[in-house]
Amino acid sequence: MRRVIVGVFLLCASIFGATETIDAPSLESKLATLTKAIAQSNNPWYKQYINIKAYENLLQEIRYAEKELERLEAIEEKNSRVSSQILQYKNTLQTLQRQRDILESYAKNYSQLLELPEIKDIPNVSNPILIISGYSFIKTLQESQHNIESNAKSLQEILDMAKQCYEIAQILNDYYVDENNTPKIKEYQNQTLEALQMVQSLESAQQILQTSYDVYSKEIESIITSLESEIKAQVVKMISILVAFGAIFVIGLFIKTALRKYILDSNRVYTANKIINIFNITLIVIILLFAYLENVSYLVAIVGFASAGLAIAMKDLFMSVLGWFVIVLGGSVHVGDRVRVVKDGATYVGDVLDISVLRMTIYEDITFTSYVENRRAGRIIFIPNNYIFTTLLANYTHAGLQTVWDGIDISITFDSNYKKALSIATEIGKRYSKGYTELTRKRMERLKDRFSLRNINLETRAFCMLEPNGIRISLWYHVNSYTIMALRSTISGELIEAFLREDDIYIAYPTTKVVPTGGDGRGNKPDPSTPSNVASPTNPTRPRGGSDVPFADDKDLDHGNFGVM
Repeated sequence: MRRVIVGVFLLCASIFGATETIDAPSLESKLATLTKAIAQSNNPWYKQYINIKAYENLLQEIRYAEKELERLEAIEEKNSRVSSQILQYKNTLQTLQRQRDILESYAKNYSQLLELPEIKDIPNVSNPILIISGYSFIKTLQESQHNIESNAKSLQEILDMAKQCYEIAQILNDYYVDENNTPKIKEYQNQTLEALQMVQSLESAQQILQTSYDVYSKEIESIITSLESEIKAQVVKMISILVAFGAIFVIGLFIKTALRKYILDSNRVYTANKIINIFNITLIVIILLFAYLENVSYLVAIVGFASAGLAIAMKDLFMSVLGWFVIVLGGSVHVGDRVRVVKDGATYVGDVLDISVLRMTIYEDITFTSYVENRRAGRIIFIPNNYIFTTLLANYTHAGLQTVWDGIDISITFDSNYKKALSIATEIGKRYSKGYTELTRKRMERLKDRFSLRNINLETRAFCMLEPNGIRISLWYHVNSYTIMALRSTISGELIEAFLREDDIYIAYPTTKVVPTGGDGRGNKPDPSTPSNVASPTNPTRPRGGSDVPFADDKDLDHGNFGVM
């Protein structure tokens, strides 16, 4: 706008040719204001111009000092009085050269302001995660482009002000030439020359900047267009993958719902759901690999080379995965089954809570094993799937079987009626296990198509065995795998009560008596503290229905031969 006003002013002056119409004081004031504004501005181009001008003036001073030094050295032989001047010029030249080294960066005009940032590390948006880096890089390019535009704008501002100074100084110079004002003519000739030098220097820089910016902006636009195209492609691919994932999820959910509706066995439903989940996860991983892995054959080659080392280094892991396939596909163990695992002398019995790819999780219930060996229960036990190949693993409920054989041992004395004891034990066992026996018989009939089952006796049985300290009655009966302890406790109580009611059956248990050498200290007299109805060495009779063990003679007691477990 200022430039237009000055142009109109000059045009009017040239048309009318009336120098008296020029308001010289006003133009001088305006020129002084512009010169002061330029000097006080924080414009980087003006600062750079001042430094470049100072560097050029310094070079002129160096060239002048070198010429004078050469001239004085040439006449030194004829005139010895110039030696001091030569020394003075040498010192001056050294000082100027040091200043030149300091301002060496200004040898290339406006190099710092004309240098455009290098575009490097352009991201390749090949997956959704890199979309963020793509947008970040686009924002960086746009900020860089904005900075260059701001730089060009500041250059245009200082250039417009310099041109105004040049035009006003030229008008004033022409005016004072007509007025024949020599001091003013010289002053404004210098200002016109300085303004012209500034305009020429800044216009040269502007041309370079404009050319560089045109090329740079086109490159930025090309990169931004390419990145936006890649981002759009990744968004479309991501949406397609999400749709595929949704379809997989819906189909899996539909199959699970159908399984729960038409399959009554909850364990089979759980196993089927587990297989569906793993299949869905595998399918999702395959989709992701083929969608975002650029060279699948390269991955296959690496996995092929590394498989041998991985098989050795991660043997247990691979064996666990293989064991999972054997368990799931073979059907040897299902969720909810009661299993027994023996490892390094420790035995664990519990119910299977989960079968994952690497391990089985069981809950340790209160069982006879807990009672006899562990003396604790309720723990969560993790069993690696590879144990199925190396460790004894017993399934109490395999192939639909819900019952197992359980046995109770009770000892009676040698003089007891063992036949009656066997009959009583068998009758009690049949009474409490009849339902389980029938259930086992039905399950066995179903298993004949899968296994060779011959001559299997499923009836409750009792056996008598000779032991060093009595006759052991061993009762075996069928019981539900999950209620072994409860039925065992009930039958044990029934056996004790039934044997105690019989006059000719004596329960044997460990009995110890210490007899000093030479007698028992009482001369075989009755113990006054022992009631007459309690057996003693002199009263070996036991009341019927009692639980005391009849005493043997002193010889048997001395050798510890009586007392049965």
